[in-house]
Amino acid sequence: MTVAPFPTTRRSVILALSSTDAAERGRAFDTLVACYWKPLYKYARVAWRRTREDAEDLTQSFFVRALEKESLAAYDASKASFRTFLRLLFDRHTSNEWKAGQRIKRGGGEVHLDFDSAETEIGRDSSALTPEEYFQREWVRSVFAVAVERLRARSLAEGKATQFAVFEAYDLDDDRGVSYRELAVRFDIPETQVTNYLSAMRRRFREIVLDALREVTATDAEFRAESRALLGGGK
Repeated sequence: MTVAPFPTTRRSVILALSSTDAAERGRAFDTLVACYWKPLYKYARVAWRRTREDAEDLTQSFFVRALEKESLAAYDASKASFRTFLRLLFDRHTSNEWKAGQRIKRGGGEVHLDFDSAETEIGRDSSALTPEEYFQREWVRSVFAVAVERLRARSLAEGKATQFAVFEAYDLDDDRGVSYRELAVRFDIPETQVTNYLSAMRRRFREIVLDALREVTATDAEFRAESRALLGGGK
């Protein structure tokens, strides 16, 4: 699922869920889905031990119902972080479906998501984590993944494809042994340029991560707490 960044600069999409403008509410909802659907799906698979089919249905039906009933707009920032609120809301949704003894069949309202990619990302090192810790870890991964895709799109739009490719090869790819010299040869640029590209892309990536966090947090206090958790600092 590809979702464009929320258009209003650094505005919380959580607040926009209560907007009187239906289009603004829809864009806000899409942004939240982009950041949260994978953590919730993986959480259903690992913490709730649901089958892939059940987890897919639960994730889709959760977001469809949340949109229809506008339940996300009921979030109270004084009680918990939005991340915790959403997880508890999903817990309740999953528990209710379990008690009812039925699965939500796909059809009618549906959110189209790339479940294959989520399946390949489900980690095997989750046994030592509590459900809350597992959900937080996967949420962090999701925020970073959204930020990477935004950085990729902006870099291509700005004619900085090589800069992003260097950043991807050195900071994102599994091959951590690649050297600056090897990258200079691969991309036919001076070795000093590799350093400059990495510095610029890392700075831009941090800015994009913070922008994404600003969008999916409701208060300055929550934003600062989440940014410290992800980046070891804040604004």
